[in-house]
Amino acid sequence: MDPDTARTLATRFTLTDPPPGFVDDPYPVYAALRAHDPVHELAPGSFLLTRYDDVAAVYRHPAASSDKRREFAPKFGAGTPLFEHHTTSLVFNDPPLHTRVRRPIVTALNPRALARMEPGLVALVDALLDRLADAPAPDLIDDFAARIPIDVIGNLLDVPADERGPLRDWSLAILSALEPAPSAEVLARGNAAVEAFKDYLRTLVAERRRHPGDPDVDVLTRLIVGDGEPLSDTELLHQCIFLLNAGHETTTNLIGNGVHALLTRRDQWQRLVDDPALIGSAVEELLRYESPLQLNNRLATAPIELAGGTVPAGAFLTLAIGAANRDPAVFAEPERLDVARKPNPHLAFGHGAHACAGMNVARLEARIAIGRLAARFPRLDLAAAPERDARVRFRGFRRLPVTVR
Repeated sequence: MDPDTARTLATRFTLTDPPPGFVDDPYPVYAALRAHDPVHELAPGSFLLTRYDDVAAVYRHPAASSDKRREFAPKFGAGTPLFEHHTTSLVFNDPPLHTRVRRPIVTALNPRALARMEPGLVALVDALLDRLADAPAPDLIDDFAARIPIDVIGNLLDVPADERGPLRDWSLAILSALEPAPSAEVLARGNAAVEAFKDYLRTLVAERRRHPGDPDVDVLTRLIVGDGEPLSDTELLHQCIFLLNAGHETTTNLIGNGVHALLTRRDQWQRLVDDPALIGSAVEELLRYESPLQLNNRLATAPIELAGGTVPAGAFLTLAIGAANRDPAVFAEPERLDVARKPNPHLAFGHGAHACAGMNVARLEARIAIGRLAARFPRLDLAAAPERDARVRFRGFRRLPVTVR
């Protein structure tokens, strides 16, 4: 792209009406923004940040608030189910609520818990691979990637296996409302999903209060017991919804994006097949190369000095994680997929106090899923053109047809 075209593209860019092809491949636009308008004003008082150093600085800055009440009141309507959920859940809050909720979750997902989880996760993945081999038209999303996190988070909360059917649809409906410009239909589906989720969880929580599980294994029991000050009933329900939503979205997209990237860059797939020990660095590179969460948000409670300029107090900040993770100032040859890349200080899971609480669960799921997929089906290939999810905040596929050999 020539400099004049890139400059014009950057100057005119909006998230609510992105240029053609942006959903399929946002990275040329991100490159133009990094080069020509790294602190891009989306609207008065609202800025998009695309350089790694600026995004990382905001993640660390004490004046960068995660509280979304001011932003979400006009978007969802104050008092709506979506507003209640997204302003109560862990990810969109500052201390003290953030600290009070994060502590029992992080404690429950400690290394010992992950070690206990691994044998069951291996068995789940192997069973899904068996079914994939027998499927007449296997879809890597529905038949594999989306099933893994639902079972993992379902197990952590001890949701009965036969009651997990609606969880994925509820999750997609709630998270789709976070797009920059959700339609009335999307908002209606999201509000209905929050209510349905809460109705289900009230029954589950009541049963767990009567019959508590082992808090070292059962995250729901740990959340009910609390760590210090217990959560209110409303806070508890919304943290459960958050755990199921966040765990599902990140891991499904990580596995789907990752396998697609490897199959369309066949030399890297073959490197992983030939050297399974690369799976750890491969997962980190897939997180960088096709970040499942492309955009995050903060509110500046005081002026914040950035390399690309100063943002004023009260500014809404959109952090372009997908752009930061391909910044050539940090990553050599950032457009090249390299499953052995080290170091790899990507920002796919955020940074600082708000770094994803479940990042190590997602990493474990991806290592086992992609590693065992490559070992079982080294000649795996795409069977047809995939169908990409049209959202810009979350990057993933709706369908990914594959040929299993």
